[in-house]
Amino acid sequence: MRVRKYSWLTALAAILIFVSWEAPKAAASQVGGADKAANKTAVPQKDSKKDQDAQNAADSAEADKVLYQKAMNDIKHARYDTARLSLETLINTYPDSEYLAKAKLAIADSYYDEGGATGLTQAVSVYQDFITFFPFLEEASYAQMQIAMAHYRRMEKSDRDRSEALEAEAAFQTFIQKYPNTELTPKAEQRLREVQEVLADGDFRIATFYYLRRVDKAAAPRLIDLVNRYPLYSAADRANWMLGAIYERNEHNDMAATYYTRLVKQYPLSPLAAEAKTKLAKFGDPVPQPDPTAMARMQQEQRIPRDRPLFLKRPTEILKSGPNVSTAARVGMPTLTPQSDDATDTLIPGAGLTVVASGGASTGSTGGSGTYVQTVTPAGSGVGDPAAPRPPEAAAGNSATAAGASDTAAGASGQGSQAAATSESGQGASGDPAAPSSQAANAGESSSNKKKKNKKQSPAQAQPQAQPQPPVQPQNQAAPQSQPQ
Repeated sequence: MRVRKYSWLTALAAILIFVSWEAPKAAASQVGGADKAANKTAVPQKDSKKDQDAQNAADSAEADKVLYQKAMNDIKHARYDTARLSLETLINTYPDSEYLAKAKLAIADSYYDEGGATGLTQAVSVYQDFITFFPFLEEASYAQMQIAMAHYRRMEKSDRDRSEALEAEAAFQTFIQKYPNTELTPKAEQRLREVQEVLADGDFRIATFYYLRRVDKAAAPRLIDLVNRYPLYSAADRANWMLGAIYERNEHNDMAATYYTRLVKQYPLSPLAAEAKTKLAKFGDPVPQPDPTAMARMQQEQRIPRDRPLFLKRPTEILKSGPNVSTAARVGMPTLTPQSDDATDTLIPGAGLTVVASGGASTGSTGGSGTYVQTVTPAGSGVGDPAAPRPPEAAAGNSATAAGASDTAAGASGQGSQAAATSESGQGASGDPAAPSSQAANAGESSSNKKKKNKKQSPAQAQPQAQPQPPVQPQNQAAPQSQPQ
């Protein structure tokens, strides 16, 4: 029993010793495990912060995309104000976004789609800003085309305001010169031909007005500018014919032959070509052969179908503000030179006309490339100037005393204006569009000047001669007023 008791106590003591030995190790191992667990959890926290930053950046990138897509959807459904508000928010909030250029272009498109005078004006301004800030993007050509189309949409008929037509012409010319190889170039060329058709038609209408009234010095410069600048105009053959007729009736057959020759060469399929050949044969000038390029162009134009308005639709054309461009050319390169600022209005009294080249040098009878320049004569020359002194014959009958001169001067001025109108309508030597200014000043032997001189002399002969003035009376006596007999 004692042995068992001692053995039990020995086992208990051994257990206690073992427990006391292993307890610190277990505690240390628990502490180490806790540290390891803490370290393991600390590393995912750092990773989660990076992921959170990346997620925020992704959310920011998605936000500008969401704004852009929302704005495009609003534009599609004609909610232009809401779309522009979203696009402005995108531009101001995310200045480094990849949608920045697209947002600016979309704002311009929203104004263009909205239309109207205000909308199109705003669209032109925003498109120009886009080209200024992003000149090297592919969308810059599209923005330039939209500028031209905005002016094209506001263009009016040929007999009305032509400011938008001139702006459209300049914008299309800029597009073709800056972006000649884009997919929009053929469309821009056709639109430019249509714009130039409208501009040329406006000049042709004015020139025809003066041509029918035989005011050649007003009709000729407009026709010269038309045939030189717009050779693709649908009525360019008629313009050349009218120029030839103007010079022919003013006895300048060499200049007339120039335009008849151009008519035969450049417009061989025109109905007026046969009559132009007859005129050339009459003048003794050689009849030229048609230009092959011009012949091919006119043949291709005849093969192209054109929309002609029906009889019932013609009255509705009057209500439209836009021009009818169905007669515009479909083939040929339009004019790419800018519109010149040379004035063609020559209806100023007392001005002579001289044909000079476009550079300013006198050409005489070199052909149809000249333009009319107005040469104003001095005040004392008396050539067609109503304000110039009258001839001595008329002055002798009208320079009476101060009391009776007012009635006489009124009658003489009325006769002088009537004589000037007669010489203007008859197109005498002073109204000759091809005559130089020296010939206009020295053409005293022409029939129109003879008529003018005779009409100025007739009232002078009808007026009674004034009595000579009496000698000067003393200061205390009033001088008697002389009365005409």
